[in-house]
This record gives sequence, structure tokens and C-alpha cells, in this order.
Amino acid sequence: MNAVLSARQITKRFPGVTALRDVSFDLRPGEIHALCGENGAGKSTLIKLLSGLHPHGSYEGELQVGDEIARFASISDAERAGIAVIYQELALVEQLSVAENIFLGAEPTRFGLIDWPRVHREAGALLKQFGVQIDPDADCSRLGVGEKQLVEIVKALRKNSRILILDEPTAALAEHEVQILLGILRELRHRGIACIYISHRLEEVFALADRITVLRDGASVASFATPETSPSEVIRHMVGREIQELFPRRSRSRSADAPPPSLRVQGLSVADRHSRRLRLHEISFAVAPGEVLGIGGLMGAGRTELLSHLFGAWGERRAGRVELMGRELPPLSPAEVLRRGLVLVSEDRRRYGLVLEQSVGFNLSLSSLSGLTRAGLIDARREFEQNQRSFQSLRVKAPGLDSPAGKLSGGNQQKVVLGKALMTEPRVIFLDEPTRGIDVGAKQEIYELINQLTDAGQAVVLVSSELPELIGMSDRILMLHEGRIGGEFTRAEATPERLLQAAMGTTEPIAA
Repeated sequence: MNAVLSARQITKRFPGVTALRDVSFDLRPGEIHALCGENGAGKSTLIKLLSGLHPHGSYEGELQVGDEIARFASISDAERAGIAVIYQELALVEQLSVAENIFLGAEPTRFGLIDWPRVHREAGALLKQFGVQIDPDADCSRLGVGEKQLVEIVKALRKNSRILILDEPTAALAEHEVQILLGILRELRHRGIACIYISHRLEEVFALADRITVLRDGASVASFATPETSPSEVIRHMVGREIQELFPRRSRSRSADAPPPSLRVQGLSVADRHSRRLRLHEISFAVAPGEVLGIGGLMGAGRTELLSHLFGAWGERRAGRVELMGRELPPLSPAEVLRRGLVLVSEDRRRYGLVLEQSVGFNLSLSSLSGLTRAGLIDARREFEQNQRSFQSLRVKAPGLDSPAGKLSGGNQQKVVLGKALMTEPRVIFLDEPTRGIDVGAKQEIYELINQLTDAGQAVVLVSSELPELIGMSDRILMLHEGRIGGEFTRAEATPERLLQAAMGTTEPIAA
């Protein structure tokens, strides 16, 4: 079968590093071809090259679309050739509505003016066609991360491209939204549209892809028909080693004289400051020293809002009491909550976790500068020593502390965000989707770090959209449903079916 897209012996060099080395790859009509590899393996560079962001002449080798040699000078050239890309990092204009973003740059006109009724009508039809339940008139700034990702996907599908490249498209999606997307891609396959699918979630890859190609250290090291391989074999090629157990074991024993909870929440109800509508209703839970409390739920269930409110960054408290280390924690600013020993690692590391233009060292010490000053001046030597210890203990893959944070891979950016949080010496750590969009090797390092934290007596609250992660890492799990607790489970009680039932607010059996 002739390929709709092929890359032959592609080599791409940057100053001091070779990002791609003799990479060959092909995509067949109506095929979903998964591209797997650790962060830094070269996946993003290959995408940018295929999409025209790295223009012809900046690399060695040859690209071909159909029967034609491709010499893309820009992204527009690639789009004209039928290639559309959905990047992991969102590219919506937050000040515009959903409909305006979907048609941005391609607005229909009437008598020389933009036909706004048609824009909103057709955007609504597209959202409905692909099963996305989002108001086309809603401002993008008010959407959650997962909802924004779905808008990006619909925006790309509007172009009727024959080749669709998706970079971690489900990283921000809840389970039911993942199933919507996978259904969309299967339908596109029936229409003859070819997809390059990049994901660290191997269960999705094996459920969806026809073929799998693995990149490691900038080279294409293996390619398989999906039925002829296994997740363990793909992981072995990705990391160059065996990973026997993804969720590392740790001691979960509790002494008879258990210490009081590090964090206790009783009857918490919180309203959105803008709409004044209650979003969290009578939430109660506690988390003890050395414990991981998992929190799950579908998109919009209130997981991020709960963590953000307790950290002082969102919402208006209407009722309830919060205690941190035995002391009442009233609504305070994030800076004051941080001083009291609670830290939040946000789900959106690039927006809320990092100053991308600044160095790794600048970011690591940013939240702990108050403890590194003397007479109002930063003790530079002490700051460097603490940053270096954190940099080395987290095994950040970067030339040094002076490296720009924005140039690191996703997994290494997440390590810097975690390092910044841990340098505040917290007693309670909120982790909101800490492994989103990072590879299996970096995930395991973060899981091992969580175990080290709980072994040292710190309390961890872990929000995750991945049910295996919740079950594998948590001592107890709370599932939220529409701002309320839909169910609480011990580790022994938790199964994917029971958790999903609680998230959906139902006790009815879930169809296979």
C-alpha cells in the first residue's frame, strides 16, 4: 500500500545536539500509526518537521506526501498539503469564544463581512457532530484544560485534512472524554483519514493503533504491527531497559497510635467568585502523615477547584472548616498557605508552575526565597547549593542550572516544578495530574519520589484522571461527582468499575 506520508533518513541537528538521526517513518491511508518514546526521544522534533515548522533545508533526508516530494517552507505549506497538527500545548486565543477559535483565520463571509451567525451555527454543528458537549458561545478563558483540548481537536478536524497528527491529545481529558476522542479517530479511519498518534498511555495506543513506531535518543529503533507486539516490549524499546513494576511498592502499615491528620476538611462548600454558584458541596475528608489520598472524577467534577481553593487560589468559602497540622486554616493567600506548610503542584505546569524564559535554578528556588535571604538579600551561595542538591536528587536531564526551563522536555519540566515545591519543605503536598504528558520512565521516577515523601512522613493528595494510577499509588481514594463526594474507597476496595460508577453518580453496573 502506498504511503500518504513518508520520511526517509531524516537527520535534524541543533547547536550541540542531534535531535533526529536517520529516522524513517511512513503513514498509510486510513491508518492510525502510534509514535512512542520517552520525553526527549525526538517525537516533537519530528512533528515540527512534518508540519513545516522546521522548514525544508534545515534538515537532512526527504519528506514525501503522496507521490510528491515535500519541501515545506512554513506551516501553511503543510496545511495546504493536507496535514493538520494538534499540539500538546494549547494554542487557543483565550479572549475569543469557542466558535471564534474553531474558525479563526477561516471565517465565512457575507458581503465582505464575517458572517458571525454562520460561524456560531457551524461551530455548534461541528461540536455536536463529534460528540463534544461545549457551548460554542462560551469564552475559552472559562474552559478547563480538558475542554480546551477538545476545542483544539474540533478546530483541527474542521480543516478536513487527510493527515492528522495528534500530540498527547488525551493528556488533559477525563476517561469519558478519552472515549469520545477514540471514537472520533476510529470514525476518521473509516473515512480514510490517516493519523499519527503520539501518547504515553500505552493502553490507548494498543486499543487504537494499527502500527507502532518507537523512537529512542533521536533514532527510530523499532516498528511493529500492533497485534504482533506487547506493552512490555514497547516499553523495553522506549527506555532501553525492563520496567518490571510501574507502581513501586512502599510500606503502607499504620501504627496503632496513628498521629492526627495533617489536613482535615469538614463540610466544605465553595462558590465560584464570578458566577456565585456553588461548585463544591459539603466536602469532608482527612489525610494523615505518610498517606497518599487519591482524588478522581470526571471533567468538571471539582477536583482542581478543591485543591485550588484549599491552596487559596480559587473560590469563595460558604461553609466548612479546614485544619492544617491541627490549626484552623481560614481562606488565605497562596503565599500564606505556603508558609503554613501546604504546597500545590498545578496540572498546568507551563502556565502556573514555571517561568519558562528563566533558568532551571531560578525556577527551583522561586517559592523558597524567603528562607534564602539575609538582611533582605538573597544568599546566592546557599541558593546555588540547595538548587544543585535538588537538581541532582531529581535527576533532571539538562546541562545545568542555567538551562532555560522552557527548553526542557515535559518530564524534566515536571521534575523542576516538583523540586520547586519540595524546597518549601511542606508537610502537605497537593499533586494535580503530576504525570500528565510525561513518559513511562519519568512517571516511575515521580512515583518513587511520592513514596519517598510519604516514607518521610509527608501527606500527599494526588489528583489523577488515570484510574490505574489512582489505584496503584493511593491508600484511599475519593471520587467526586458534580462537586460532591460520590464515593470513598480503601486501596483494597478500589476497582476501575467501582471508581467509575462513583464518578458517574450511579450504582448501576457499567456496560463493558
